Amino acid sequence: MPVMKIGKNEKLVMIGDSITECGRNGAGDGLFEAIGRGYVCKVDALLSVVYPELAIRVVNMGISGNTVRDLRARWQRDVLDQRPDWLSVMIGTNDVWRQFDLPRQAEQHVGPEEYERTLDELLGQVRPRIKGLVLITPYFIEPNAHDAMRARMDQYGQAVKHLAGRHNAIFVDVQAAFNGLLAHCHPASIAWDRVHANHIGHMAIAKAFLDAIGFSWRTA
Repeated sequence: MPVMKIGKNEKLVMIGDSITECGRNGAGDGLFEAIGRGYVCKVDALLSVVYPELAIRVVNMGISGNTVRDLRARWQRDVLDQRPDWLSVMIGTNDVWRQFDLPRQAEQHVGPEEYERTLDELLGQVRPRIKGLVLITPYFIEPNAHDAMRARMDQYGQAVKHLAGRHNAIFVDVQAAFNGLLAHCHPASIAWDRVHANHIGHMAIAKAFLDAIGFSWRTA
């Protein structure tokens, strides 16, 4: 049986862009959908129901439209000042997307070298202060790996994998999780724009995350 890695009364901060934010209202945890309706909500619900004795606190620090540059601007307030025991980071979708939907606005493009360098810097600041780190790949819900945006997103996913090794982090390959779904269904049934997932897509992200941290239904 897997061993649950997050311990009793520990605080998990999950930071990212709109995929993480997903309707959160307020400070990131508490009442009235403060934690949003996406994968963070599903992670919180499953941890609370299956591991109630652990009383794990999950905080949603996603902000729509963010790139790794935006994370750097708010890292002190939304990560270091939060004093998490565990930190989960999923960023990169907008870093890539702006290169395709706004191709002439080069000032909004975050290239792969800047992306990896900036994320490496931020992780270096926080890693000595926390018990555990989870790095989640960005993704593009497109089965054709030769599609230009999908190929670019895979490049950023490889950067995340490299940084996970460098910072002793748990690596979560969400693109691989979606690839498994795409073997059986069309992208439109998961996300209308191949990025902002519906409930099925968010559950796929949550499952990949929970599998990585040792979540178990504990039926044995």
